Amino acid sequence: MFVADHKDTIVALSTAPGVGAIAVIRMSGDKAIDIMTAVFKGKNLAEAKANTLHFGRIESETTIIDEVVVGIFRAPRSYTGEDIIEVSCHGSPYIQQQILTLLIAKGARMAKPGEFTMRAFLNGKMDLTQAEAVADLIAAQSQASHDVAIKQMRSGYGDALKNLRYELIHFASLIELELDFSEEDVEFAERSHLMHLLEQINVELDRLIKSFSLGNVIRNGVETVIAGRPNAGKSTLLNALLNEDRAIVSEIAGTTRDTIEAELNIKGVRFRLIDTAGIREAKDEIEKIGVAKTMEKIKTATLLIYVFDVHTMTPEEVGADLDSLVSSGDNMLVIANKIDAAGGQERAALFTKVNPDGFISSLQKVNIERLKDAMFARIVHEDITLEDAVVTNARHLEALRKARATMTEVQDAIAQKTSGELTALSIRYALNAIGEITGEVTNDDLLDNIFRKFCIGK
Repeated sequence: MFVADHKDTIVALSTAPGVGAIAVIRMSGDKAIDIMTAVFKGKNLAEAKANTLHFGRIESETTIIDEVVVGIFRAPRSYTGEDIIEVSCHGSPYIQQQILTLLIAKGARMAKPGEFTMRAFLNGKMDLTQAEAVADLIAAQSQASHDVAIKQMRSGYGDALKNLRYELIHFASLIELELDFSEEDVEFAERSHLMHLLEQINVELDRLIKSFSLGNVIRNGVETVIAGRPNAGKSTLLNALLNEDRAIVSEIAGTTRDTIEAELNIKGVRFRLIDTAGIREAKDEIEKIGVAKTMEKIKTATLLIYVFDVHTMTPEEVGADLDSLVSSGDNMLVIANKIDAAGGQERAALFTKVNPDGFISSLQKVNIERLKDAMFARIVHEDITLEDAVVTNARHLEALRKARATMTEVQDAIAQKTSGELTALSIRYALNAIGEITGEVTNDDLLDNIFRKFCIGK
């Protein structure tokens, strides 16, 4: 744990380790400016204005280490809310280490993972949801994950929850006040108004809980399995979606023996495509292993694309395949392939009862863009969109569900006209659950668990 010693002056490399054109070393704390002044030859940093850059040299007692540019940011208008020094030096690992060693010798200590951002939280520069969004922004691998993290950093759903919590605190205080006048049988908290507030909170909690299904795939990507019988055109479809020859394509059934994976970005959402071995009775031991892998991938897929050949399959065979797949209709797209071949349109008409989600030619790339739209729509539902505040964090989801359950307990207590003591206790539980999300209610273990996952310089 390091919450107790957050007043120390800390230092760390903020850019990626290794050789580069430049590297940035960050130092934060009450002594940051004094420590830097002791080793910097140039302008007197103690007299420098906030938010300014200064060129000079960093020197030890015996040698010049590097020519650098130093940025100075004074409390409280800085990232951490403390005095911050940022040193832009040449990107030699040797130079980086020499500067860090010198600053530590002068009184700083190495920062722990996420300590800069934790100090920003502890000093009131951001709430806990915003602090966690910093890590999401650093890890963003698509436009959607970037946009969601940016939205959360700029308050996201944290402000909405805090406002609702403050209103609930007001009612809680009135109910607590009633307890002091229990013998007079007075009522300060209007129960109908309290019920209305609880309904408002529940609407927001339900929306946020529901948004996690989208937020989770935005953060981690959509595991998308392409499955079907041999020669259904799965590998050709993978190539068509990627617009490149990623998988080997052959007329020989069973060409794909192992899974082939690639990434596809659709409107900012990252889909992890997995081409699998054809579903059939295996001809040899290697193919048997491939088919077993296919079925395992299907079980864990976020999205399943079942592909069938309109020329070689019958509606009954397609129906039997669909019945055997371990998947629900909510995360499966049924795609009829090879409509470009002679008689393809006529054959496609036979499958109306199967009701495919699309008719394509993966070879000629017919309707591939429509398929991409269908993939996106299956993940990004109309009622929860990327324009809304979206929950991407499993910790938040757990706390939201806990808060939702306590809201029901409060509503039941009011409806059953439970004693003021029990109603007040239920409200306190609800306040704690909401506060855990934004960090208004927290503990050292929780903070350690969150911030140790950050990189050291952040």
